[in-house]
Amino acid sequence: QYSPDNVAGADGAVDPTEITLPGCSCRTCVAPACSCLRHGRNYSRSCIGATADEAGFARPVFECNTLCGCGEACHNRLVQRGLQFRLEVFKTARKGWGLRTLEFIPRGRFVCEYAGEVLGFNEARRRIQAQTPEDSNYIIAVREHLHNGQVMETFVDPTYIGNVGRFLNHSCEPNLFMVPVRVDSMVPKLALFAATDISAGEELSYDYSGRFHNIPVTERVPQTSEEDNIPKKPCYCGARACASFLPWDSSLFSTA
Repeated sequence: QYSPDNVAGADGAVDPTEITLPGCSCRTCVAPACSCLRHGRNYSRSCIGATADEAGFARPVFECNTLCGCGEACHNRLVQRGLQFRLEVFKTARKGWGLRTLEFIPRGRFVCEYAGEVLGFNEARRRIQAQTPEDSNYIIAVREHLHNGQVMETFVDPTYIGNVGRFLNHSCEPNLFMVPVRVDSMVPKLALFAATDISAGEELSYDYSGRFHNIPVTERVPQTSEEDNIPKKPCYCGARACASFLPWDSSLFSTA
């Protein structure tokens, strides 16, 4: 079932449509006076700003929302407007279905969201553990590390309900990067932006591990063919720096 936005999962643990963030009272939103832009300006000419600070980590992105005093033309409303480019689902040679752009996409532009059912941890783990080695896994686990040591987790599964983002393949040298963008609540939209200029006809991809634009290359751990005695799936991205296997996250298999 196609859905351009996140929906509540079958477990009902999280409702991404609930409006919980207060709106700003601005008529014209300017950082840092606007409460939605207290972390700095998010976009410039429809492109995302600097993706990392001097420490090398992405900063929070909050868009103006339903309760804000500004109008729909506000420059701090981008991801919520949805698709801006013509995209096409196509059959790849070795990776199953993929997604490509039919037109040029400049660096920094919003491309699409990775939308689906937003699940709680227990339901996400149940679905992961019910999969067979032959099943495709669409569940993504996004962990945001806060300044006080807390970790915010978001689980999105577009297996049964989702958008075009579910057809994006992994690449060890991707042309997209993911940013959690919050609009109406603390449940983020998993927005994908162009990491470089992307030509018409080029396949779109991102790093499933989340390392891209988040962890310095020197901190990356070499990939092996197995982890926790579970075989890993081979990577066919074709990049020069290919890790040979798709990223693996064993946390949802833990029984602790």
